[in-house]
Amino acid sequence: MNPLISKFKTYGNLPPEVEKEVAQYVKCQTKQKGDFFLKKGQIVSSLFIIETGLVRAFYLKDDCEINSWFGFENIILGSVFPIFYDQPSSESIQFLEKTTYHYILSKDLNELYRRFPEMNTIGRKMTEEYCVILEERINSLQTQTAEERYHTLLKNEPSATQRISLGNIASYLGIKPETLSRIRKK
Repeated sequence: MNPLISKFKTYGNLPPEVEKEVAQYVKCQTKQKGDFFLKKGQIVSSLFIIETGLVRAFYLKDDCEINSWFGFENIILGSVFPIFYDQPSSESIQFLEKTTYHYILSKDLNELYRRFPEMNTIGRKMTEEYCVILEERINSLQTQTAEERYHTLLKNEPSATQRISLGNIASYLGIKPETLSRIRKK
């Protein structure tokens, strides 16, 4: 079964006739390591889920890349401004591994929301989950030490240090690579 449709089903009931409609809009693509899903300033209005692979989102400040999140398999992903407001993205999303992903355009998703109450419920539950993830991230940045954030990353994604460069992890944690090395030695 399509991973995006499977994920939608975790948020609510998806009757067979609605699933068939959704399947018509979902597309699949494979990108290489280093390719971009979108770059800052672009409008890529779609939600996606990774079947295999990994992405990172980052901002540029003074020519420095600041990682804000990593996207692993089976999580709904996208950039908020393009998806919800059809505005240019303030972040870039880049593939860190060869990645196969499934996606649906926001305009198609909104049409499905309009036509099928079940999809509207699924969309609301996805948004609620996204809000929880954001609140947890904000909370961690405000209340946890870098070491605690590092251990949380490893708890949630045990393979992170094998799949993500230490420089990208340090940026995500808001620390210098040397500090991450000291944390890892403990």
